[in-house]
Amino acid sequence: MMLETLTINSPAKLNLYLEVLKKRKDRYHNIKTIFERISLCDTILLKNRRDRKIRIICSNPAVPKDSSNLAYRAAALVRRSRHINQGLDIKIIKRIPIGAGLGGGSSNAACVLIGLNRLWKLGLRQKELVKLSCQIGSDVAFFVYNTPFALGEGRGERIKPLPGLCRVRLWHALIVAKIKVSTPFIYKKWDRNLRTFKLTTPKHNVKILTLAIRKNRLSLLAGMLVNDLEQVTLRLYPEVLRIRKRLADFGPKAILMSGSGPAVFAIVASRKEAVSLVRKLAREESLSRVFAVETF
Repeated sequence: MMLETLTINSPAKLNLYLEVLKKRKDRYHNIKTIFERISLCDTILLKNRRDRKIRIICSNPAVPKDSSNLAYRAAALVRRSRHINQGLDIKIIKRIPIGAGLGGGSSNAACVLIGLNRLWKLGLRQKELVKLSCQIGSDVAFFVYNTPFALGEGRGERIKPLPGLCRVRLWHALIVAKIKVSTPFIYKKWDRNLRTFKLTTPKHNVKILTLAIRKNRLSLLAGMLVNDLEQVTLRLYPEVLRIRKRLADFGPKAILMSGSGPAVFAIVASRKEAVSLVRKLAREESLSRVFAVETF
């Protein structure tokens, strides 16, 4: 018998490492990245409808309610691929800032794939869910895997879980400027200034970074965190540069922008330090959103 409703957490992600490689024929870029799933979560509520409509319900006016919403696209894809006539309400309780480089939309889509597999008793294996996820967006596949850390390659859709990090829990102070950053725009600027950015980007080493994460060595992490897009975003959006500098003023050394921004995070030693730092930032950063988060 088919379930009627299902509630599922939809976590955000951070990029602890992001290397931009060559541009592909499909106009996307090959990348190499380390994803971390974090405890900042939306909530997704799925409810069967008596008709065939797919409806997005969300109180945040910035969340699209039509087929441009990745959660909507995920539901439509499952229904089409499995020849299902069932309608669906998708209620999104939005806590992850939109357009912040935290993967909220991709996570929502992955949760709809996972949730509908349970709600509609489809019996799809993880491999089949991953194949569907790749038709929706580059980051969606990461969230289909039940893993706190993973290496992403290709467009970000080729995922390799990092089992050596499965017991690692990092704490972060996360700050997000109340602006939207367009990922395609940032990549376009990256392409125009490719030579300049490649010459000024530190050497990358995923293996050393992975080792530093496993041992939670903050002093080593500070020199290993790299995001090739960071220089582009910091030049174009002074507010992101400002909050990055302000975060550093409080002492953390391991600081990085996630994705194409504007989210910036610091890795700190403990929950106590993360909460303390966030409280200080919250008092003076009225135009930003701040969170104490951990690996999820």
